[in-house]
Amino acid sequence: MEEKIQGQAIVKAFERVCMALNAGGEYLTSLDQAMGDGDMGINMERIGTALLEYIRTTEINDIGKYFVGAGMATNRAAPSTMGTLLATGLMRAGKEVLGKAEISPADLAAMFKASFLGIQERGKAQLGNKTILDALYPASEAFSKAINEGKSLQEAGALSLKAAEEGRDKVTPLRSQIGRAGWVGERTEGHVDPGCAALVTILTAINS
Repeated sequence: MEEKIQGQAIVKAFERVCMALNAGGEYLTSLDQAMGDGDMGINMERIGTALLEYIRTTEINDIGKYFVGAGMATNRAAPSTMGTLLATGLMRAGKEVLGKAEISPADLAAMFKASFLGIQERGKAQLGNKTILDALYPASEAFSKAINEGKSLQEAGALSLKAAEEGRDKVTPLRSQIGRAGWVGERTEGHVDPGCAALVTILTAINS
């Protein structure tokens, strides 16, 4: 029998992510300071706080609408580059499951892919440019592969997180090519990309 993901499980996952973003603000800021702006942690904390308020005041009857609303709340809280990208990812994911009160693992895989495509389209980055995409793409692919092979949600989530970590580590030696970090040039070589780190933080919280 296929596993189904209920609304309350989604809410609990959002709560864990919010707590992790708030707790990880200082770490993400330290990474961002080495690469450019230095405001990543502040913006992630703003998003965490805004989403906590959102989930505490919003019922989850339609999972798709819930994700779209979460994306809108994210954009209002932190209309920065990363805030806009995460908002886009949430809204694109939500559009995949509009009208559904529960979702399947296959739905979740489709949401993952839609999020990647939305963020790529919005940010105009390519794989290898040392951005969040370099962790998000392998994470999405690993999750879809695991689900297609009949693995459990827990197994698929763990494999997805491992792939994100490997993607983050793969591009760490590279030079950033996008945004403010791209201007810094060779000084970004060997530094962890804050976007990749933020995604690993998010996936770690979801899987905890």
